[in-house]
Amino acid sequence: MPENHPKKLVLKLALLGDPAVGKTSLVNQYIQHRFKEDYQPTLGVNLVVKKLKVEELNLSARLVLWDIAGQAKYDLSRAMFFQGCMGALFVYDATRQSTFENIETKWLKHLQKYSEKKPAYVLIGNKIDLEESIAVSTEDGKRLADEMRASDFI
Repeated sequence: MPENHPKKLVLKLALLGDPAVGKTSLVNQYIQHRFKEDYQPTLGVNLVVKKLKVEELNLSARLVLWDIAGQAKYDLSRAMFFQGCMGALFVYDATRQSTFENIETKWLKHLQKYSEKKPAYVLIGNKIDLEESIAVSTEDGKRLADEMRASDFI
């Protein structure tokens, strides 16, 4: 293949976390640059594709975001969604302590159990704009990210 043709990749990332932590809102903001006020729970999985180009690396990629439902009724079917994941975005709601605790006790364990490879992941503390209701400190988020060996904490 000639050097001037960009390398093409497909990157599959799973968004994981409890219901109503803002996974779909993060995807909508990233892809469509908008925020929906009304909450509509994801049913099963929602796939979103974004094309990326990194000129400096002569690289083009299709980023496939798997916005996976957080409801318990999807626990058994969720395993098939992890196949081929290169990474995961773990999202918790900084105003609800239980969503933070479930990252380690539920979501990380699900990913480790059902992924054939060890994907990279990022921990995201969402809803930090609701300052008066914060239940999880930034320091606690950073600590958990370090403990779970996340690539980054946002």
